[in-house]
Amino acid sequence: MRILITGGAGFIGSHLADLLLADGHDVIALDNLVTGSLNNIAHLVSNPHFQFINADVTRPIHISDDVSAVFHLASLPSPVDYLEMPIKTMKVGSIGTLNALGLAKAMHARFLLASTSEVYGDPLVHPQPETYWGNVNPVGPRGVYDESKRFGEALTMAYHRAHGVQTRIARIFNTYGPRMRLNDGRVVPNFCRQALRGEPLTVYDDGSRTRSFCYVSDLIDGLYRLLLSDEAQPVNLGNPVEMTVLQFAQAVQAATESKSEIVFIAPQDARTQDDPHTRQPDITKARTILGWEPKVSLDEGLRYTIAWFRQQLAQG
Repeated sequence: MRILITGGAGFIGSHLADLLLADGHDVIALDNLVTGSLNNIAHLVSNPHFQFINADVTRPIHISDDVSAVFHLASLPSPVDYLEMPIKTMKVGSIGTLNALGLAKAMHARFLLASTSEVYGDPLVHPQPETYWGNVNPVGPRGVYDESKRFGEALTMAYHRAHGVQTRIARIFNTYGPRMRLNDGRVVPNFCRQALRGEPLTVYDDGSRTRSFCYVSDLIDGLYRLLLSDEAQPVNLGNPVEMTVLQFAQAVQAATESKSEIVFIAPQDARTQDDPHTRQPDITKARTILGWEPKVSLDEGLRYTIAWFRQQLAQG
């Protein structure tokens, strides 16, 4: 197949490009490099089956050759990004999704939307199954990201129902691995950077909020399986192993052999407003329909991730 990835120079998009090329497909990566990086795809530019297009998905997408599938990964998923660029975040999730769906419809291509666990907001149901409708504050600072993804899901299903587009929706939970940005602002790069620099690991409140961490190779395997499936309704993709943020800080501390202490601080800005207290995917559906579940342990995933961050810090 010839496959288009919007956000193809990003953290997840570049790893997905690697997988698809290894499986024999042609890949077009479209990215405006607002949060993506050419460094993530530098190893692919000499591959004759790979093409990079520097373009903004919120503008009409022009592809000279037909594509068989579209992965719509373009997004601003970090609080650092969507709080700094709230309108751009909404445009990517709305106009960008509309453009990507329009391309898929015109080319009779399969379409996969990279949605997010943030559609569940600060959940009142735990763990979160796909049937849960969520607890989201639409007018809070996080609403620009949460609601743009919820809109994207509704639009995707509208194209499926009204136009017969073969659509898929992946609700992605916390994912980590090499090619994350040092200044991403989320807990994995924050703790890794602090530990490697010998700085205190800053944990909000008492560290009792929970997360689950899926290594990127597991996540992209799930995305690929979902694209090839016949499931049009949303599917959770994430690691069901839940841990507190404090436990994760301790895991990073141990993996880096850092002497950094863990300090507890009060939430300081809008990044933590409406921050979910719990986050754990129910992946029963992914196990049943896709035959998928994470395989990479936290110890193994952190080893690869910390090596990446160590290299980035050494390069300045």
